[in-house]
Amino acid sequence: MGLKYCCSCSKWSSLTLVFVAVFAFQGLSYAENAPHFSFIQEATSAPSVSFYDYIIIGGGTAGCPLAATLSTQDANVLVVERGGSPYVSTSKPRIENFISTLTDTSPDSFSQAFISEDGVPNNRARVLGGGTVINVGFYSRAETFFLKQTGLDEALANDSYKWVEKKLVYKPVVLQWQSAVRNGLLEAGVLPDNGFTYDHIIGTKTSGTILDSNGNRHTAADLLEYANPRKIKVYLHAVVEKITFTTTKVGSRPKAEGVIFYDANGGKHMAFLKNDSRSEIISTAGAIGSPQLLLLSGIGPATQLQRLGIKVVLDQPLVGQGMADISLNGLIIPSPNPIELSLATFVGITKLGAYVESISGFDFSAFSVSGSQSMADDSTAILNQLGKGSMTFQDAVANSTTNLGFIAEKVRGPISKGYLELENTNVSDNPKVRFNYFQAKEDSRKCGQGMKIVIDVVNSKSFSRFRYRNTTIQDLLKMMVNMPLNLRPKHPNSTTSLEQYCIDTVMTFWHYHGGCQVGKVVNRDYKVFGVDSLRVIDGSTFSFSPGTNPQAAVMMLGRCYNIWDEGFCKAEEDDQILSQTRLHDDFDMIWEKKKPKEG
Repeated sequence: MGLKYCCSCSKWSSLTLVFVAVFAFQGLSYAENAPHFSFIQEATSAPSVSFYDYIIIGGGTAGCPLAATLSTQDANVLVVERGGSPYVSTSKPRIENFISTLTDTSPDSFSQAFISEDGVPNNRARVLGGGTVINVGFYSRAETFFLKQTGLDEALANDSYKWVEKKLVYKPVVLQWQSAVRNGLLEAGVLPDNGFTYDHIIGTKTSGTILDSNGNRHTAADLLEYANPRKIKVYLHAVVEKITFTTTKVGSRPKAEGVIFYDANGGKHMAFLKNDSRSEIISTAGAIGSPQLLLLSGIGPATQLQRLGIKVVLDQPLVGQGMADISLNGLIIPSPNPIELSLATFVGITKLGAYVESISGFDFSAFSVSGSQSMADDSTAILNQLGKGSMTFQDAVANSTTNLGFIAEKVRGPISKGYLELENTNVSDNPKVRFNYFQAKEDSRKCGQGMKIVIDVVNSKSFSRFRYRNTTIQDLLKMMVNMPLNLRPKHPNSTTSLEQYCIDTVMTFWHYHGGCQVGKVVNRDYKVFGVDSLRVIDGSTFSFSPGTNPQAAVMMLGRCYNIWDEGFCKAEEDDQILSQTRLHDDFDMIWEKKKPKEG
């Protein structure tokens, strides 16, 4: 039995008070209407031993729609989520708390910080609902090429998108700043104007958001409203230590049989699959969590596992490989006029392979590596250092840290790839991750072209009311270069070469992916090569980030997998994909002798 494809100044002070008052009132209304799920419980209430048809590791962007779907198919489903509930605080997921929630590093926060080996700060979600609880909220479907590459039926994928959209997605309210940047993109030649659409189309478009008009966030956790409450159990603060395997005889394929997880008090629990041919463990732990968990469970490069004393279940050299992240570069612009608090409502999809979005009205100092200084302190010191003659620009930054907007661009793909490796055997610790930003020259070239478009928007007539007349592009570039955005070295030509500027000021768009890629670690049915009863369905399977923002595609994938009575992928298709990856010689030899039996 398999799973079937079916298939993100004073005037301003007064404006801020209005926003806060309105949002606070609406937040109370949202609190009254927040979902209450009887099947969501703390892991401390879990039995020592339990049995399920499906065990889903990670109640995130893919895990929640997947669990809801499977629970309606006469299957008993367990979801183990390492984080807490987004419903315990109705204020943290709201629009005005986007940056503070994303960068909160307290023990029970929704986000776990890490810094990649590239020297770029980043974050992982650790909350029911996953990245949809802490992201920008922009919702845009993947390009049709993604569906073709992954073998998904377009009509059924569209049905899955609509299933998500009915519960979570809204048409955004586009106010002054967002409208000015959007019109600036049209002036800059990012055409045509595609109006409002979820589809991925070249040009400038307004798309959906998971934030409603009152600033309330609607996350993948809300999709659990679709679930059969009698067939699902969700445990919170349940940290999976590893997946366990069994073999029926010497030399046979390992079969996933259960998971070992710990609750918030350190209590140990074991959940096992029922003795049913359809029973499976499905990792939806994300692009960091899934490869990390496979490695900790003994699936990965044997030398790396043995070095840490991990028993090798399967020597698989490609687990953790192909890691990539979508780079973020752009300009922070101080505005002489009050601007609204806004997250992305539009995107410019260029023919060059760069995407442009914008947010406004936030104190961006939390993105500083130093963390302790405010944007005003950083910017004032930088402008003094640069010897800026006029005080107007400097005072604007110093006097209103929230009268700032950020126009950002990102590179499609990307081509540059890195790796993930274990640092130790503690699943709660971050593994070592390197994304190799801009290692491929084509990525830096596209980024430089994207920055030219950002500059054209800033120079456009449509945007002029939000820019100080005496502020030059060089002022903005120098301010960004001198801000502690990452731990990377700065080069003398970073303000004269836009490609070097991209390399030196790179941040993350939090769209990292890879580590368990289709054709390398999993087949086109998302089954892990070389073992039975184990799948991975999340961003770790991607070879590129789908669409402009991947959350729509990830939720669609979670919904797309339904139980059915026939195998999906033909063995010869899987073998062909496997051969194309040019695996390690020993692994090729194993697969030639023992090819997987699907279904």
